[in-house]
Amino acid sequence: MIQSYKQRPRLQESYDTIIIGSGMGGLATAAILSKQGQKVLVLERHYTAGGFTHVFKRKGYEWDVGIHYIGEVQRENSILRKLFDYVTDHKLKWADMGEVYDRIVIGDQHFDFVKGVKNFKKQMIFYFPEEENAINTYVNLVFKAVKTGKNYYISKAISPFLNALLGKFLKNPFYKFSDKTTDEVLRSLTKNETLIKVLSGQYGDYGLPPKQSSFSMHASVVRHYFDGGSFPVGGSSQIVKTIAPVIAASGGTILTNAEVEEVVIEKNTALGVKMKDGKIIRAKSIVSNAGIMTTYNTLLPSATVEKHKLKEQLQKIKPSVAHVSLYIGLEGSPEDLQLPKTNYWIYPAEGDHDTCVKRYLDDLSQTFPLVYLSFPSAKDPDWSNRYPGKSSIDIITLMPFEIFEKWSDTSWKKRGDNYEKIKEDIAQRLLKELYKQLPQVEGKINCYELSTPVTTQHFMNYKNGEVYGLDHGPSRFRQPFLTPRTPIKNFYLTGQDIVTAGVGGALFSGVLTTMAITGKNVLKTL
Repeated sequence: MIQSYKQRPRLQESYDTIIIGSGMGGLATAAILSKQGQKVLVLERHYTAGGFTHVFKRKGYEWDVGIHYIGEVQRENSILRKLFDYVTDHKLKWADMGEVYDRIVIGDQHFDFVKGVKNFKKQMIFYFPEEENAINTYVNLVFKAVKTGKNYYISKAISPFLNALLGKFLKNPFYKFSDKTTDEVLRSLTKNETLIKVLSGQYGDYGLPPKQSSFSMHASVVRHYFDGGSFPVGGSSQIVKTIAPVIAASGGTILTNAEVEEVVIEKNTALGVKMKDGKIIRAKSIVSNAGIMTTYNTLLPSATVEKHKLKEQLQKIKPSVAHVSLYIGLEGSPEDLQLPKTNYWIYPAEGDHDTCVKRYLDDLSQTFPLVYLSFPSAKDPDWSNRYPGKSSIDIITLMPFEIFEKWSDTSWKKRGDNYEKIKEDIAQRLLKELYKQLPQVEGKINCYELSTPVTTQHFMNYKNGEVYGLDHGPSRFRQPFLTPRTPIKNFYLTGQDIVTAGVGGALFSGVLTTMAITGKNVLKTL
């Protein structure tokens, strides 16, 4: 079902659809097309499939690279849950994270986000009794903004003709929210700086602080977790494990170590892909899940890029933030170490989020503007069956790509002493933050490894090591080219760039891309 291209697997003469990249968007598109009877080939340049849903193993531990929690899957009738069930044949199971999914830590104070809308409001009003009106209005606005998103995203998949007729009607209600920044909306409701800081305390989930982020992006993340957070039972590698058989059932395959050099285009029609070794594989449709920047900069013939002025489109969008992630292995079970399931978002006491980010970017020795702690071993009920007496923790913070840019041409694991020293300095600073919150884990750490923006660049093929594809400022949602269709016949895009950041956005992109290819709306069959 998942094979390596290096082992010269037997390939079909041609496929219905070839998908470049096996991240969540590529997998979802492949699974939905397979369910519609298509024979799909998924090509992944990395040695392991799954994109940001993959895991890696070292020294008797494993770590989830990109999945820390998913919302909406607790409700069996939510669209996201139905979609996950659909693309995995109901094989993917979820573990609820419990009452408190996120803890916002500001200096010495902490504020818990509790599961359930009523509980969330009640808890916030308990912290800020004088702000009851603002909190209620805020929650209503979150729901309103999210509701307008449905038509907006459907407009991306309908035909250009229908879009010309109905586009404005579908998109304009959404723009009322997406054109505003998170900060603008919050400041229209309250002057309480701490409340503003708390309510925007999940900004790390999409990477932009409140004065830069679109309120629509913020609202979709907040709404996504109102019913709590969940984690895949058995870790995030279960996502690709449960989707692969669905693709195989229609005669499709996922190939790793399979790097595409270029999409084959003749007379403005995509006919197949040319692999790094020169082999050409043909298909009726080609879909790129490599991100719009990588796709237009490296995967298309330059004549095609020039013909459609695709580089000019790229001038209108920006890559999202880069990050470092510290993966920690500990001695002792999650119970022994009293590890929570709750995520911790840690912020400095001084200044609003944007000020903290600016202060840090101006001088990286300043306090981190954001530190995120996740405890996957505590979230996964199957962890201790696989790794008895051990635990894992992930710590993430923002990190400009430029700090590590000079090492982007060096080989993984061979980047030299200077690189390792900077990494060690950052790791020690992050460990200090961990010990402040969970002093009981000090002395229990067995191993740790820091990934940097050049690690992300190497494994995910994102030029600037960005973690969320494109950034989520207001202008991003106004770009008419961020859709599954491209100006090239039979060539499509999928993934978070055509929807929004994160696994939910990428999963939904599969719906839009298959709709654009086949004209069938899978949501009607769920």
